[in-house]
Amino acid sequence: MSLYYEAAAVLANPDSAGGSLKSRIYRNKDLKTSSAQLFALISEASKWSLILKDVIERCGLLAEEKKLTPTLALLLTHDLLLAKCGVAAHANHVLKLAILRHKARLSAEFTKARIRHGHATLDALRQAVEEGELEEVDELSKKKAHRHPRWVRVNTLQTSMSEQLATTFAGYEKASNVQEVQWASASVKKYFEDPHIPNLLALPPKVDLSKSEAYANGAIIFQDKASCFPAYLLDVRPDDGDVIDGCAAPGNKTTHLAAIVAERNMHAKRQKVFAYERDQIRAATLQKLVKRASADSVVTIKPGADFLAANPDSEEFADVGAILLDPSCSGSGIVGRDDSIMMHLPDQAMGASVVTCKRDKKRKRDHTMTQSNNSTTLHMGLDDVIPEETPVEGQLAERLTALSTFQLRILTHAMRFPKARKITYSTCSVHFEENEGVVFQALVSEIASVRGWRILPRNLQVQGMKDWTQRGFLEPEKLDPRVDLDHLQKKAVCNACIRCEKGTEEGTMGFFVAAFIRNAEFGFDSNISSNDAVEDAEEDEWQGFSDGDEIIKAPMQQQASTAFKRPRKKGRRGCTATVDE
Repeated sequence: MSLYYEAAAVLANPDSAGGSLKSRIYRNKDLKTSSAQLFALISEASKWSLILKDVIERCGLLAEEKKLTPTLALLLTHDLLLAKCGVAAHANHVLKLAILRHKARLSAEFTKARIRHGHATLDALRQAVEEGELEEVDELSKKKAHRHPRWVRVNTLQTSMSEQLATTFAGYEKASNVQEVQWASASVKKYFEDPHIPNLLALPPKVDLSKSEAYANGAIIFQDKASCFPAYLLDVRPDDGDVIDGCAAPGNKTTHLAAIVAERNMHAKRQKVFAYERDQIRAATLQKLVKRASADSVVTIKPGADFLAANPDSEEFADVGAILLDPSCSGSGIVGRDDSIMMHLPDQAMGASVVTCKRDKKRKRDHTMTQSNNSTTLHMGLDDVIPEETPVEGQLAERLTALSTFQLRILTHAMRFPKARKITYSTCSVHFEENEGVVFQALVSEIASVRGWRILPRNLQVQGMKDWTQRGFLEPEKLDPRVDLDHLQKKAVCNACIRCEKGTEEGTMGFFVAAFIRNAEFGFDSNISSNDAVEDAEEDEWQGFSDGDEIIKAPMQQQASTAFKRPRKKGRRGCTATVDE
């Protein structure tokens, strides 16, 4: 019977432990119950909680059984009515006896609930529950937040859009906009072909393609639309040379990059994609995904290697012309999606308490609990893919400082590669400090000045990204005071940055991306070492920006009116904070 007590304790989280639901269960060595059994019970009960809440309240269970909490009542009722083996407890256990006393009434109310929902059989109801068709969403909720579609990228290393539409998505109807699929149930066969990113489809949130042959073989890849922006914005061409993905795991951006490189490089010199991942476990995931996507002929994985330790002047990277960076961040833009769950708990006063558990695929999000009237909401990730970020709100400013310092360090390191001419920098964060704040600091850095790095203006971005309307913004109070730019210069930078918001009709996660290119005036002199570049930059002036979006092409001395002197630095800025990726 410890199963139910421990499940209730995990959901209550009295110690406010950080981490996802899954990680908190599996790392708890004091549990008497099997971790897998515990996780399965909570996950399955949550799917049925909307119906079971109604059943328990109509039955009056909590009014008669004072020893049962709303959470225990829901978990026990789930196993009593739906589990193959029933309640997992000894016959004379007090909790089992308590729930069995009400079996007849609970079963009768459950049958009535099935009929009210319009399902003739239990199997039909099960299908509706699995597809999320019984989610309780009112019109106000719909206006406030849009559901997240299932984004699917067609992997052109193996297949084509036309082939997938004729096979995997045969019988699907083409939607005219993404909103048509956002609120569609999994049984509705609709797709929307994205207008910004080639080979990307939006499908109903609850559609399950995880068992399809195309997914198993790597012909289609589950990847959020916003996550496709960095590789597409980098716009790698055959004359750009080799490419580096500096923070590669789990590998969606890497395989997208490889697909673009392969598609554009069919008759040119073979380009390589170097994929860095310093964590060995994550590197193993990266290798698996790269192989499944058939990208291993393009991608060279550097398992256990830190991009910051890579020597820009190494002969191995002599042809590297483009670099993609998606470093560790706060992950504040990640959203739950089709695998989000809401646990509706019954209330003795017939009010609904709701426990919300959102599953985040990439990073652990902030863990918070709020209470309003008789409704309690617990935001918690079901699963973690990489190490968690600090969940304590009071430490947010400190955490953002450490992260942005690391992010600036890795971005300026990329600028040291002698032949590099393109960089994309991205985060799944909504915070200015990690986004525009890092971009501004990088632009006025010493290495950016001597190597001629500039922001890629909107009017020169690849078409789909140029058309994206949500751009960067400025928070003056958070901007480093050493960024001495005038209003028009700051505006030009922000307009060059791309943002995505979560919970909107666009159906994306919260995301940020910006691209940098090198000014042709500076050339690509491989004889200048990365160390020399930093030293020589001490006396240089930054070229600045024009009033519009165009890149300044005139020599620096002719741009005195828009340039500014950077303050002399007595040493390198403190970029020593170590942040887990």
